[in-house]
Amino acid sequence: MADTLNPPLMQKSTLGQVFDRVAASNLLTLAALLFTAFLALAPGFTTLPPMDRDEPRFAQASKQMLESGDYVSIRFQDEARLKKPVGIYWLQAAAVSLGEKLGVPEARTTIWLYRIPSLTAAIGAILLTWWTALPLVGRQPALLSGMMMAGCVLLGVEARLGKTDATQLFTVMLMVSVLARFFMASRNRLVAPSGLVLPAIFWIGMAASILIKGPIGFLLVALTCPTLVALCRRADAPAAGPGGGWFATRDWQWLKSLHWLYGLIFTLVLVSPWFIAIMIQTGGAFLQQSVGEDMLNKVAGAQESHGGWPGTYLAVLWGTFWPFAPLAALAAPWVWRHRREPAVMFLLAWLVPFWLVFEFFPTKLPHYVLPVYPAISILISAALFTDGLPRALWERIVAGLIPLLATVLAAVAIGAVWFYQREIAWLALLLGLLAIAASIVCWKQLGQGRQVEAVLSCLATGLLLYWGVYAGAIPKLQAIAISPRLVAAAATPQCPHVHAASVGFREPSLVFLAGTDLQLPDAAGAADFLGQGTCRAAFVDAKFEPAFLARLATDGTKAALVTRVDGININGGRKLDIGVYRAQ
Repeated sequence: MADTLNPPLMQKSTLGQVFDRVAASNLLTLAALLFTAFLALAPGFTTLPPMDRDEPRFAQASKQMLESGDYVSIRFQDEARLKKPVGIYWLQAAAVSLGEKLGVPEARTTIWLYRIPSLTAAIGAILLTWWTALPLVGRQPALLSGMMMAGCVLLGVEARLGKTDATQLFTVMLMVSVLARFFMASRNRLVAPSGLVLPAIFWIGMAASILIKGPIGFLLVALTCPTLVALCRRADAPAAGPGGGWFATRDWQWLKSLHWLYGLIFTLVLVSPWFIAIMIQTGGAFLQQSVGEDMLNKVAGAQESHGGWPGTYLAVLWGTFWPFAPLAALAAPWVWRHRREPAVMFLLAWLVPFWLVFEFFPTKLPHYVLPVYPAISILISAALFTDGLPRALWERIVAGLIPLLATVLAAVAIGAVWFYQREIAWLALLLGLLAIAASIVCWKQLGQGRQVEAVLSCLATGLLLYWGVYAGAIPKLQAIAISPRLVAAAATPQCPHVHAASVGFREPSLVFLAGTDLQLPDAAGAADFLGQGTCRAAFVDAKFEPAFLARLATDGTKAALVTRVDGININGGRKLDIGVYRAQ
């Protein structure tokens, strides 16, 4: 692409010149990307409580691996978790084990340790976005692409959650970065990179992807490669003539560089041991639940009420790819004009088929299309550094969504703290105002044609708002931190481990923090539980308390109401009022 889509000569500002110098050096580029990733991902990483429901389910299953020493089976309390492969649990267990060795207090219930694989993978995906973009668009656009991924709100959310999606993105980027190099070498009639390093990276990415999230990474490759073959004609193919047929004229020879036979064998060697072990251990139930129930249910219908019409992902892109989604809309005309260029063709083959498949799956969750967000960021950068983004009236209106959404997000964060806590989040207010100012600067710079500066101002908007939300607003929202407050209220110096039961509040975060032996009985069962010994506590939702107290009186059990914990369940928004009772 660098040969065919040369950026126009233009007068560079001081900031633009500094950007070019950074992009020209691999070392400075890596430093800039790591620094940007730190600014984007650090706030809130260690302070967010376990975020129900998926994150604590993963963390609890990883914790139970450490408790039991069984690294094959995946369990949440007594229930087998057979929807996802084992990869993320191994990574989380390794991170927590390292934390224990380094002396982290209460490491097994310290949620940020379980987030380390997600954070590390998110940083790796940012760096790989740059590395993937290098052969496609050149140094400056590649650097800007990586910075946009660092500032993408969806990747920031996934980096702060101990689950699969950031890690899945990293494994996908390992594969795509190799495909980009082999494809561009073929289209530019260059000798493909030799040796086994790149094929090994690809197949390690494939194996890791399968162990993290099953077939998703394979699906992306299976859609991208045939699409490229279908779109690309061999340079030496005759325009017409007998023999060979349509396939013989397609450019598929570059795929040979992946050494498919050896790669598939290598992948099977890496992934088969666990799959064989879990199939034996579960009598085939893993395959039935992970494929027959989890995956096929998502294809056939809206699973767990996460349904949506085709076009849902395009609609939510404005929020999940904030603050850069308006730039994607502005880049769309350029992408269409250059759709036959090899680099654009590669990016569209990566983006479009995968996106369409998930648009037509009934089950919709925003993170499902995260593996193609780097392609969007690279397309935006390519457009910016070649023809530039347009500056007509309608484009100015679209760009105006950047300050509009910044204002809305800042207002929501500050308003939530006031609504639930009756406090003013001063840090969030200050950083929110600065973010709005930066977004207005971005809008003006786009209108002036200072587009590199505009994207950097857009990035600054996101960074300021992330610090305002994660460091300024969410720490004040104690109303959502139900499980940590319950566990803290039950703790006593005399009891190193409090056995607990919970009635009416069954969120996975409570199981993770209170212990694997947390009981989830009815009101009568919780009263009986308190009567079975000391160092016991019961968490009883207000609507179940009459039955609970009646059973205590019938049994003659002495229990004291220690405190009440009220707040909001972030799953569904239900108001909670929970009494904490301790056995006497």
